[in-house]
Amino acid sequence: MDFQIIKSRRKTISIQVYPDGTVVVRAPYGMADSDISAFLKKKESWILKKAEEFRQRSERRKAADRLSAAEIRELADRALAVIPERVAYYAPKVGVTYGRITIRNQRTRWGSCSSKGNLNFNCLLMLAPPEVLDSVVVHELCHRLEMNHSKRFYDEVLRVFPEYRRWHGWLKEHGNELLTRAGLRE
Repeated sequence: MDFQIIKSRRKTISIQVYPDGTVVVRAPYGMADSDISAFLKKKESWILKKAEEFRQRSERRKAADRLSAAEIRELADRALAVIPERVAYYAPKVGVTYGRITIRNQRTRWGSCSSKGNLNFNCLLMLAPPEVLDSVVVHELCHRLEMNHSKRFYDEVLRVFPEYRRWHGWLKEHGNELLTRAGLRE
């Protein structure tokens, strides 16, 4: 198994497995190489499992049908009908107002909120379960209260949408597949 070791002023050791198969070990400066090797040996089955998950995900992505420009326009049209309704539903629950709502086909963001209260959403959210869309809507509306990702921000998100972490996790796990279908990722 090939791996890269990065030592820093951290207190614990961790492993990251990347989609390309790269394994990165992050360890404290003072940790002996023998301890790192023992940790890797102990975590070998987990590393192999993660690598296999990435391989399977890659296969699913290749098999997914690419969306045409017309299909992306249809998604944007659907989003223009659906997303403002969801924003209007959740804004009173959060206790905020908002400005303009814009729908885009974005490569890196699912939503954003400007300091003026304008909201942007990715039309590809229409390919996700409705709860994912709601989690992004609530996330962006909560930025009207807290323009950061502090504990207070997430407390508010969870107050309004208690299932947030579950659906945010779905988007982290499957978001690249949606972007791949739109031709925004390989």
